[in-house]
Amino acid sequence: MFDFEKLVEADKYLLLTLNGSESLYWDGCMTVYTTTMVWIPLAVVLLYVLIKNNNIKTFFILLIAITLVFVITDGVTSTICKPLFERFRPTRDPELMYYVDVVNGYRCAAYGFMSSHAANSFGIATFIMLLMRNRVLSLSLFIWAMLNCYSRVYLGVHYPGDILGGITVGVLGGVLMYKLYKFICNKIRNAGSRDWISTQYTKSGYLVSDIHLLLMVLYGTFAAIPIIAFFTLQQH
Repeated sequence: MFDFEKLVEADKYLLLTLNGSESLYWDGCMTVYTTTMVWIPLAVVLLYVLIKNNNIKTFFILLIAITLVFVITDGVTSTICKPLFERFRPTRDPELMYYVDVVNGYRCAAYGFMSSHAANSFGIATFIMLLMRNRVLSLSLFIWAMLNCYSRVYLGVHYPGDILGGITVGVLGGVLMYKLYKFICNKIRNAGSRDWISTQYTKSGYLVSDIHLLLMVLYGTFAAIPIIAFFTLQQH
């Protein structure tokens, strides 16, 4: 018979194993990584790539689809699941809150199941993977999303179970909206079709040079985060 209590205990044990460290520097890195501001350059370059590689009609369909990815992932996790399940975050759980490493008093709101960060990250990552069809970019986005998830466990604001639930919602939301995007494009005079595939383009018709630009900004941000964390630590 399935033992739910053992699963919950395993979730708590895994959280305490992965949460925090003895390093103020890594605390700073995880804090910077989980903020929205640090990823704005990547979002701007992504917007540029979408505009450059699509006509106006297709671009606006894409913009709506990406917006709906966030509406679905954030809506399911924050609007439905968190108030429905009322599972305390580790930093708010009366049984665990004094054992969790809390970074700079960062505790978030009371409930954490499912993780919106995980859902949003995997939602947009899945959608872009399916859209651009480039192996290196897909792997890089997967790493980006997984590190985003890990940062939430490190900071103690989510259990691994919260993260797993969020990932599930994110992947499903990304796949659903991509299929809807393709369906609409096929109905509207094949607005998203690509007939001129070559080594300069991905399988879905995106310029490989633009994929490289996205990768450069992504890994540039990865490299910048430890530097930002170092100077932030020096200021304190």
